Order: sequence, then structure tokens, then C-alpha cells
Amino acid sequence: MAQRISKLGIKNWKPDRLPNLKGKNYLITGGNSGIGYEAAKMLGSEGANIIIACRNTKKGQTALRKLAKYVKGDLSLIKLDLADLNSVREAAKEVKKRYKSLDGLINNAGIMQTPELKTADGFEMQLGTNHLGHFLLSGLLFDLVEKAEGRIVTVSSLAHKFGKIHFDDLMLTENYDPTTAYCQSKLANLMFSLELDRRLKAKNSPVKAIACHPGYSNTALQSTGPEGAWKLLYKFTNLTMAQSARAGAIPTVLAAAGKEAQAGAYYGPRTMSESRGRVSDATVIGRALSEESAKRLWAESEKLVGFEWEKI
Repeated sequence: MAQRISKLGIKNWKPDRLPNLKGKNYLITGGNSGIGYEAAKMLGSEGANIIIACRNTKKGQTALRKLAKYVKGDLSLIKLDLADLNSVREAAKEVKKRYKSLDGLINNAGIMQTPELKTADGFEMQLGTNHLGHFLLSGLLFDLVEKAEGRIVTVSSLAHKFGKIHFDDLMLTENYDPTTAYCQSKLANLMFSLELDRRLKAKNSPVKAIACHPGYSNTALQSTGPEGAWKLLYKFTNLTMAQSARAGAIPTVLAAAGKEAQAGAYYGPRTMSESRGRVSDATVIGRALSEESAKRLWAESEKLVGFEWEKI
């Protein structure tokens, strides 16, 4: 059974409720396109400094030029390949050279339903990119977020409801399926955020961990990963059923900077089975709330990325 775990008190949150964000720093993974790009526009239009972290620096520079029309604060680019832990470490070092604090780390970048591929470190590509890369990045940049008493926002998906953590075969080497791998990675995203929230609260940390999802939004996610029948289906449904990337980015903006956003919450669209429309509290599948499984996933993730969250 799915249930709501937070109570926003607002049934239709909109970006016009954002406070003045002048001087605040927000790093957005995958901010060069889709949900991340639209979130950058909205946060930047309120004065925030925007840091785009992406793999393709050429596309990143193009995004910066476009964003300059909307962003009132500073704009910068960090090279980051979440499918390569060395790249994640180098990106974190570069961020620390340039910035003393982060008001928001937005774990947005992701891939979906790819064929069976491996990351540079030998992980299943979707789990490695969507979860493990962000898990390490969040740990490495935690001190900067803590200095700002900021937020770590992790973008999950409706697909988490169909996910299962395959602890006996996390990389799905025995029976790989693109959809199974995607759903597992999105469940891992949500479980990470909820477990991070529990740990932060136990330590009375000023940092907030908040999760969100974009519903079904028309982005490149559906065209760059899926193959065959899935790719053909998404061409049709993106035109007939999906909401815009801007609408899909609103839950992310709420989680990152909304005054009303609560630690440990999960936000997303509320209509059409939470696939689109007005933004408020989203529902979470029961499996995502298992503290035992979350602790196990956390421990496994630390081992896989070779990093321990010492502070929490």
C-alpha cells in the first residue's frame, strides 16, 4: 500500500511562493536539460546562483547561455559523470575550490531503461548512475550543505512503487531487465533520502533531506535510454499524456527552496495517479519505508563507492 508521509498543508504549491534566493548556491546534477534545466530557471529567476553539473560540457555551456536570460545570480558549470566515481570525486573537489557552502544539492540527473551496461567502476549502469553516483556526491559535499544549513534533494520517480532492492544481486547480473533496473534505482533514490533524513534528525543536523518526483513529464529521459517498443510507446505518450518539463520541475523547486518544505517529505504531482498536475505531498510505497532495508542499502552503498558518511 502507498501512503503519504508528509503534510505540506498546501494542495497546489506554485513557484510564485518562493522567497528571495539572492546569494544562495544551488548545484543541480543534469541541470543542462529537462527537469534540472527548468528547476535552474525557476530558482535562478529568484536570484539564486546556479551550478550546473553534467557530463557533456559542450551541452552544459549551451545550457548556461540559455539560462543567462532567466538567472539573476551567477551561473557556472562543473564537469560530472555520475557513472564514474573518479569523476564524482574530482567534481566534488572542484566544487569545494569554488564554493564555501551549498544551500541546495539537487540530485536530479538520471537515466532510464537502458540496455545492460556497466559504469566505469563495473556497476549496473542505472543503479550506478541514479543512486550510487549521487550517494557518493552527497557524502562528499555534505559539509558544504551543512555550512549553509541547506538541503539535499533527491529526485525519485513513480517507478519506485514497482521497484525492489535485489540485495542478493544488486547489479542484476543473473537476470537483467531494463525496467527492473530502473525501478530498483528509483526505489534506492527514495530510500536513500528517507534514511538520510532519519540520520540527520538523530544528530540534530540543520540539513534537510527531501525527496520528490516529477510525475510523467516530457523530457529526454524517455528517448535516450529505452529501446524498441518502449521507445516507440514513449514517442506517443510524451505527446499525448505527459506534462511539460517545467511542470515536472515544480516538485523539485519546492523541495529545494520552498519555505513550506519539510525534512523527510516526498513531493510530487497529485492528479491522474500522481502523473501530473497540482503539486503537494506524494505517496510512498511501503517497501520504501523499511528502516532495516534502508540501513542495509546504505551499508552496501558505502562499500561499493568506498566512502563512509562519518558525520552522520
